Amino acid sequence: MIADRTVRELLEDIASSSPAPGGGSVAALSGALGTALTGMVCRLTIGKKKYAQSEAAMKKTLAQADSLRSTFVALSDRDTRAFEKVMEAYGLPKDSDPHKALRDAAIREATKEAALVPLEVMRHCIDALALAKDAASLGNPRVVSDAGVGAIMLHAACRSAALNVAVNLNALDDQDFVGWKRGELQSLESTSAAMLEEINGIVAGRLAAP
Repeated sequence: MIADRTVRELLEDIASSSPAPGGGSVAALSGALGTALTGMVCRLTIGKKKYAQSEAAMKKTLAQADSLRSTFVALSDRDTRAFEKVMEAYGLPKDSDPHKALRDAAIREATKEAALVPLEVMRHCIDALALAKDAASLGNPRVVSDAGVGAIMLHAACRSAALNVAVNLNALDDQDFVGWKRGELQSLESTSAAMLEEINGIVAGRLAAP
């Protein structure tokens, strides 16, 4: 599991000639990093008298951020497994028409799953960006830049996951499925970009405040 590796080991695995873990797993891990920064801002706000009015909101945001961080880590492993299933499907025998039909069906289903995992990452990025906005708006202003970095990481995670959704959709001939998921992909990307712009504005405003 990715979570059981040291940072050095994980970087070596990603940099190796093995295609997995690859971009999809890195996208999910970027989401985990962004959400971890939201958690940090919350923890540096909670318990400080100066920010007592934000304490209840920050505690709620923290609980959600910690849960989402675990979800992103789990999705990084799921993405690797989904890719491995695609490779296994391509390795099935194709020496007869029945075998070819079974192989084609297996490839199709595995590819759909490989598209759905990063799409789920994108959905969670939107949830995580809402938490980053809370942290940027209500958190300790001394670490508002960290809330901004977290939001940038989450948008990067969403954009990165979108590329992995797209490459798998391109390999499918199920036009109904492709059209439906491509529409969702575009909507999530647009929402993420708008949320990042809003958070950037909040962060800039608080950094400029005396």
